[in-house]
Amino acid sequence: MPERTHSRESEIDVTKASARLPGLDIDITHRQSPGGEWEQVSINVRATPSFESLGRLFEAADPFLLWVQAARLMWMPWLLTGQTIMLPGGWPRRLPNSE
Repeated sequence: MPERTHSRESEIDVTKASARLPGLDIDITHRQSPGGEWEQVSINVRATPSFESLGRLFEAADPFLLWVQAARLMWMPWLLTGQTIMLPGGWPRRLPNSE
């Protein structure tokens, strides 16, 4: 949740936000001068134990495999319907004519 502070000595308005994830800390700081002449945004990211270890973790998760599984789940009901229609007697029955 953002935290606002105001420093009387420097008259600079400061807003801070932090996020803590497993193995990753993110701190965002926004500073603005009182007259609005400038503003500064700082984003600090700290990985524990290291970015290299975090990178190896993400390498293990294959995005292409995830995409294939999502596509399979999306198309599976349609493919099963098509297979059912192709079976003998799978076509919908017609109601008899009333003539």
